[in-house]
Amino acid sequence: MVNDTTLLLGLDGVSVVRVEPLADGTRRVHLITADEAARACPPCGVIAFLVKGPAVTRPRDLPYGERRLEFFWHKRRWWCRERKCPKKSFTESIAQIPAGARVTARLRGVRADIDTAQRGRAATTSRSM
Repeated sequence: MVNDTTLLLGLDGVSVVRVEPLADGTRRVHLITADEAARACPPCGVIAFLVKGPAVTRPRDLPYGERRLEFFWHKRRWWCRERKCPKKSFTESIAQIPAGARVTARLRGVRADIDTAQRGRAATTSRSM
């Protein structure tokens, strides 16, 4: 499901179902998985067909404008159908929000850039003393 809100969000692999404005100005964004490849078992790559149940995760992301976004990703837990696979079940994941991630890849990237810049400033300051 591609809609204007999904395009605006810019996270490939998920679609925006609805957005709720909260009292503090935060926007609660409800997402669903839009990439069929998210059904591939991470260790073995076999595409799953049997749903084990629902799962909801809340990965953090960059703010949008001056407002904080709060994600609720409504995804599915799948049974792996490969008998020899060590992973019996898994949840959907996409490149921007890998399995088990608590933050999006783009937020992680910005944090890394900030840390690098701060270390660079600290090194410059210590050399000038």
